[in-house]
Amino acid sequence: METVLEKETVKKEQEQWDLVIRPQSHLLDINFRDIWRYRDLIYMFVKRDIVTVYKQTILGPVWFFVQPVMTMLVYVLVFGNIAKISTDGIPQPLFYLAGIIMWNYFAECFNQTSDTFTQNASIFGKVYFPRLVVPISKVISGLIKYFIQFALFLAVYLYFYFTRTDIHPNEIILLLPVLVLLMAGQGLGFGIIFSSMTTKYRDLKFLITFGIQLFMYATPIIYPMSALGEKMRYYMSFNPMAHLIEAFKYAFLGSGQFTWGGIGYAAGFTAVVLALGIVIFNKVEKSFMDTV
Repeated sequence: METVLEKETVKKEQEQWDLVIRPQSHLLDINFRDIWRYRDLIYMFVKRDIVTVYKQTILGPVWFFVQPVMTMLVYVLVFGNIAKISTDGIPQPLFYLAGIIMWNYFAECFNQTSDTFTQNASIFGKVYFPRLVVPISKVISGLIKYFIQFALFLAVYLYFYFTRTDIHPNEIILLLPVLVLLMAGQGLGFGIIFSSMTTKYRDLKFLITFGIQLFMYATPIIYPMSALGEKMRYYMSFNPMAHLIEAFKYAFLGSGQFTWGGIGYAAGFTAVVLALGIVIFNKVEKSFMDTV
């Protein structure tokens, strides 16, 4: 006759669980299998970000084009015609648009992921899913917007390519996926760091709002690196975004200061920021509901 203990043991052996939630073994622990299992949730978040944002607007997704075009026109008027800042002989609309679309993607990833915990506290407190799913979905939805704006850049680029002779694309164009990946990594890393910190220090949201704008002026978007003095170029070399923007301009326009060392520095910086972001994110994830 089976004892109660034996019956409980047999029952446990027969149970099959779809998901087993275990504590993280270390702060850099990322359960990629869980993230892949929730890929449908990522798709749902991405669809929500793309569809619902412009659902009740007149122009809808056309705003993806309006924003960079209006920004480019303002830059041409203010920095090109009034301030007379050099664009290294590149047509002003093309020069500014090249920097704008790259910077927009970084800023989109940074801004959208920097509010992960506070914006999704009600969801996090009710149901389990890998919390990294949310910032990852923001990066993917931002990538879709980037492709739309990149199509706009290509249209302007082809126009000037066939009407001007001072545009010289080269084989560095093949590095475009790497450049976009590094920008996404930096935006995600910085975003989840600030997201983790804003659960306790809410005033950091205000720092992000104007800090990202100040950082843009410290990146060669409205001016070329060649317009800077030697000392300023040295300081600019510590900005990883500068190397990515310059590489993009060099690849498509033939203008810019591209170096393999700069790309290596940007890649290493991205890896460090991502690792630090994941460590802080995983640490805050365990107790953020007590402070959010």
